[in-house]
Amino acid sequence: MSNCLPKRTTLELSQRLKTLFVLTILFVSIVSVMFYWRTGQDTKGQVYSLPSQNGSAQLLLHLPHATAGGPSLSPGDVFFVETSERTNPSYLFTCSVESAARMHPGTRIVVLMKGLANGNASLPKHWAFSLLSSLPNVEFQTLNLTELFSRTPLAKWYFQTQQRPGPYFLAHLSDACRITIMWKFGGIYLDTDFIVLKNLKNLTNALGIQSQNELNGAFLSFEPKHEFMELCLQDFADNYKGWIWAHQGPLLLTRVFKKWCSISEIQNGMNCKGVSALAPEAMYPVPWRNWKKLFETISSLELQKLLKNTYAVHVWNKLSHGTRLEITSQALLAQLYSQFCPATYTRMKNDF
Repeated sequence: MSNCLPKRTTLELSQRLKTLFVLTILFVSIVSVMFYWRTGQDTKGQVYSLPSQNGSAQLLLHLPHATAGGPSLSPGDVFFVETSERTNPSYLFTCSVESAARMHPGTRIVVLMKGLANGNASLPKHWAFSLLSSLPNVEFQTLNLTELFSRTPLAKWYFQTQQRPGPYFLAHLSDACRITIMWKFGGIYLDTDFIVLKNLKNLTNALGIQSQNELNGAFLSFEPKHEFMELCLQDFADNYKGWIWAHQGPLLLTRVFKKWCSISEIQNGMNCKGVSALAPEAMYPVPWRNWKKLFETISSLELQKLLKNTYAVHVWNKLSHGTRLEITSQALLAQLYSQFCPATYTRMKNDF
C-alpha cells in the first residue's frame, strides 16, 4: 500500500501540470486574438478617421506646401480673392470663376473669400455658390489674412494698417493678397471682373500691360518664390503710401518691372530675365478709358477680330458696375457672357 502512494501522487502531479499547460496555451491564444482584433480596430481608425482641423488654419491646409506632413501640391492653381466680407457674388464674379473653370478643366480653381466661415463646409445659400460648386474643379476657401501674410514682409504692414486703415485700404489689401499668393504658392491670379477666353497655363512669369508704359496686376502668373514677386513684396512694405489708390497696384508693378529690367519705358511683349510684359490685347483688349465699348453692339466678325490675340477680357468693374446691360443683345459683354460662362448667362436671362 505504501509503495502505491508515490506513484499515485506522481500521476496526479503530472495531470495537473498538463492541465495547467493547456490552460496557459488557451489563455495566451485568447489574449493574442484580442490583441490582434484591437490592433486592427486602431489601425482602421488611423486610416479612415480624419482629425478635426482648426478653422483659423484652413487657408494654409488647402494651399500648396501648407504644413509639414500636409498636402504638397504642384503650383498652377488659379486664384480669385474677395477681401471684403461680401458673400453674395455678382453675375460678373460668377462668370469670371465659371469661365476660368471651363477653360482649365484639369486645374483647381480656388476662390478665397474673407467672409466665409468654414469654406465648403457651410457655404451661404446663394445661387452663385450652388452654380459654381457644381463645377468639379471649383473650390471655396476662407481667406485667413493673418496666416497668408505670415512669414512675409507684409506681416508687420498688415498688423499696423488694421489699426489705422486708410481710405484705400481694401484696394491695397487686395493688391497685397495677390502678390503674396503668387510668391508663396505660385499659379495664376485673376481679378473677379475677368472673363477668361483661353487656357492661361502656358503663360508663366507674366503680367499684362494695361496702357502705354503701365502694367496691371489684375492678371498675374508666376512660379512660387519667384524673385520678381519677392521684390514686389519688399517694395510694398518699404514704400507704402495709403493715400494713393494705385501706388500699391499698377504703379508698384510698373516701377519694380522697370528696376528689374533697368529701363525707363516698357515695350509691348518684352521679356526681361524671364519675366514677360504681355501686350495690352492679351488681357486688356478694351482699354479702361474705352470701357463703355463693352456695352456697345458688335458684330461676330468684329468680335472675332478684336479677340484674336486675347486670353481674357478685363471688364473694369470699378468703372462699369453701374451700367445696365441688355443681356440678350449683341453687346460685346453680353456675347462674352453667352459664350464663355453659359450657366451664369442662363441665370441672368431667367432673372431678367
